[in-house]
Amino acid sequence: MHIQDILARGKTTFSFEFFPPKTEKASEALYETISELEAYEPAFVSVTYGAGGSTRELTNDLVVRLKTTTSLDPIPHLTCVCHQEGDIESILSRYAEEGVSNILALGGDPPRDLTNYRKADDAFQQAADLVRYIRNFKGHADSRGFGIGVAGFPEGHPGTPNRLKEMDYLKAKVDEGADYIVTQLFFSNDDFHDFRDRCSLAGINVPIIAGIMPVASTKGMERMADLAAGARFPAKLLRSLGRAGDDSKAVEKVGIHYATEQCSDLLEHDVAGIHFYTLNQSHATREIYANLGLKTSASLVA
Repeated sequence: MHIQDILARGKTTFSFEFFPPKTEKASEALYETISELEAYEPAFVSVTYGAGGSTRELTNDLVVRLKTTTSLDPIPHLTCVCHQEGDIESILSRYAEEGVSNILALGGDPPRDLTNYRKADDAFQQAADLVRYIRNFKGHADSRGFGIGVAGFPEGHPGTPNRLKEMDYLKAKVDEGADYIVTQLFFSNDDFHDFRDRCSLAGINVPIIAGIMPVASTKGMERMADLAAGARFPAKLLRSLGRAGDDSKAVEKVGIHYATEQCSDLLEHDVAGIHFYTLNQSHATREIYANLGLKTSASLVA
């Protein structure tokens, strides 16, 4: 379903993110997770795209499998890094043929092992350029073309210290045709609420979906800090995790409780949607649903 139609329902959307598995064992684990989360009838699920397109085929394979063997509506990520127009045209044509309705257009990160990478060689220098190209793609059966999502950064984009320019860049993506924004993970809802207000002041009026990733382990939190450069961990969260110590189950319980409180507050403030970064696991997401009293999409109200 086109994202415009999903968002037009007027209810808070709930959605999940998966990343394509690289081994048979990881595939089995992921599809077990998918079977567990499918019952929650998410509005959509997103599928990540490795740095520099390193998981291009794996991403496509997972998207097709989700599209053909489940009731889930997959939204593949697509990035600028290491791509020329022909690459993007080919990918979009394939997704259009497979009936994929939406794309999440991102700037993307270069592969860490690609020492000779030069951003200047990319056909799309900014995510706004990629959004424009996707918006102008004519090969989709839907007369509106692909629905397009872009990323937002409540705590600030790590590559743009100037917060005023950051908002200009985000508005450029929307002006080029983005239908919605999904945010990077955050742990302070004040950051999200302020981000949403700043978007409104900047004339950005598309729906903003909040990205939530529950802390599952102390090592996982450290990885979050690396992957989401600039991520802030509020003292309240750190204090609770400190009390949990080395007890892994207690740490996970703290993470789930904290994320539940975040989601509850977001719902009270009429958030357009909540997007769970699942790390290909279902337990935390299912626990948060239970804590919020949510069962399936039929029972979700804004």
